[in-house]
Amino acid sequence: MAVTNERLDLRVDGVDLGIAMVRRDGEGVPVVLLHGFGSTKEDYADIALHPAFAGRPFLAYDAPGCGETTCGDLARISIPFLVRTARAVLTRHGIERCHLVGHSMGGLTALLLADREPDRFLSFVDIEGNLSPEDCFLSRQIVTHPSDDPEHFVADFTERVRRSPQFSSALYAASVRHKVRPGAVRGIFESMVDLSDHGDLMTKFLSLPFPRMFLYGEQNSTLSYLTKLAANDVELAAIPHSGHWPMYSNAVALWERIADFISQVPGPTERL
Repeated sequence: MAVTNERLDLRVDGVDLGIAMVRRDGEGVPVVLLHGFGSTKEDYADIALHPAFAGRPFLAYDAPGCGETTCGDLARISIPFLVRTARAVLTRHGIERCHLVGHSMGGLTALLLADREPDRFLSFVDIEGNLSPEDCFLSRQIVTHPSDDPEHFVADFTERVRRSPQFSSALYAASVRHKVRPGAVRGIFESMVDLSDHGDLMTKFLSLPFPRMFLYGEQNSTLSYLTKLAANDVELAAIPHSGHWPMYSNAVALWERIADFISQVPGPTERL
């Protein structure tokens, strides 16, 4: 099946959205992929080229405030808004069951969506999505480096990330200002911090009733909760030569681990 780029008009919470997406029809259970802050659907476009996913349908889209997606009111964007957007996208496309993949902001969005509708998902690959306060090394900058000017905040944020010792931080920083609208940043970051501090995210993640994998760059192998995840039947996948952006640093290993994990998940019939 051919890969198509499409635009989907939606209205979420009274806000008009033009969702830019890339997808493919096919046989089997689809994979739905949610990107992180400062990234776009193109983070996942290579899924169409990997033989392990040949023929499998997939869908990725630019979140409101990011990439080519348009949003009628940037100030309304928050993580809960992104969750409701994701639900609307899946509903509009008639996706009743799928494998879920989310990175960082997209991982948090995916977690809250899966917690709300667990029967919709067969598996969840969480690529360094927020599970605890320590995960807010990017989003907490809205508190630690406040600015009343969204443009100035994004410029300063970008420069701080550029100087980070994490793999691919400079590559990521080079395109942030082209991929995210400054007017959307405060609502996204403040809600990420609030949910990470008070949203009981770890309990939600460990309570999901389907296979879960937590995928992370080996630079972040000091995350305090990795042992707890492993003790609760969460598969751990450390991607070599990577930090928070393994899709930029070591995409080959990333896709191999995701493909292997999904291939071992029973289909809808077996699970019921």
